[in-house]
Amino acid sequence: MQFGIFTVGDVTTDPTTGRTPTEHERIKAMVAIARKAEEVGLDVFATGEHHNPPFVPSSPTTMLGHIAATTERLILSTSTTLITTNDPVKIAEDFAMLQHLADGRVDLMMGRGNTGPVYPWFGEDIRKGIPLAIEKYALLHRLWREDVVDWEGQFRTPLQGFTATPRPLDGTPPFVWHGSIRSPEIAEQAAYYGDGFFANNIFWPKEHFQQLIRLYRKRYAHYGHGTPEQAIVGLGGQAFMRKNSQDAVREFRPYFDNAPVYGHGPSLEDFTEQTPLTVGSPQQVIEKTLSFRDSFGDYQRQLFLMDHAGLPLKTVLEQLDLLGEEVVPVLRKEFAALRPAGVPDGPVHPAAAAAATVRAAATVGAAATVGTEVRA
Repeated sequence: MQFGIFTVGDVTTDPTTGRTPTEHERIKAMVAIARKAEEVGLDVFATGEHHNPPFVPSSPTTMLGHIAATTERLILSTSTTLITTNDPVKIAEDFAMLQHLADGRVDLMMGRGNTGPVYPWFGEDIRKGIPLAIEKYALLHRLWREDVVDWEGQFRTPLQGFTATPRPLDGTPPFVWHGSIRSPEIAEQAAYYGDGFFANNIFWPKEHFQQLIRLYRKRYAHYGHGTPEQAIVGLGGQAFMRKNSQDAVREFRPYFDNAPVYGHGPSLEDFTEQTPLTVGSPQQVIEKTLSFRDSFGDYQRQLFLMDHAGLPLKTVLEQLDLLGEEVVPVLRKEFAALRPAGVPDGPVHPAAAAAATVRAAATVGAAATVGTEVRA
């Protein structure tokens, strides 16, 4: 089971101080948050992709490449790569390059985006979002697996004898998640290729996402990739914690009430009751996250949104300390105890897995050496 965080990279005014961070400050904060995620023992950092204010992460591979240079084991991912408005050739080459720089610690999540004006900025039509996602991913899938590609489709000029460079690290393409909040066609697409399906269940009631995940698992098995229980599922979530739950509610309320995404809508109490958002103590976050297994079955990746709505960097880093020290260790233990033997672990590139094994062996060896010196 992999645990991590994802960011949407919003630049939002802090409602308690009236201060709005600069774009530079927000970008640097996202890097600091990623490093903190590794420090506290999380597995994954994922960034969104946006091309419109108030969001700043317009170039995910640039940011992740920088983070790769300053981390050792963190899986670097996207929480959206816009397959609809990006060129599959550029995606293939950018993420293969990132794979090499990060020694395999890379995967990505395909998404269509939900901001209408972005489509024409890149020469596309939002009304064709599903066909764009299907055709462009079909090409991307081939570009990573075939050395020479001949291709012709509806939305791009043809390719003749094309080779994307560099080739994927050790011949293994980055693992792909298909993210969706509403589209059964995307669940079908993930199942067809045997890829992962990420249900970003942060805004809607769980029943909606249960339907999508149920469809994905059924179709995953239909296409011969394994049993429904072996399908690769990821979930989103949100949390704000303090040792005392009343303190958490009191501190987070102004951020919730003024957040661009859900502010001025349902009350904090209604939202926490109906969605995965948990505002309270670490134990409450543990209990609610464990309940996801009852709703969706065993799954492979849990990402939390924690740095949004104008929360200052200091507060976010405090949240990550709580997540890494008090929440995730318990979740790892509990989920591992409940997981049936046939359910796979979260996806890791072979090169990254081999490096992790070497680090673990070195840690054990160092501990043994220290023990010998102490006894001597």
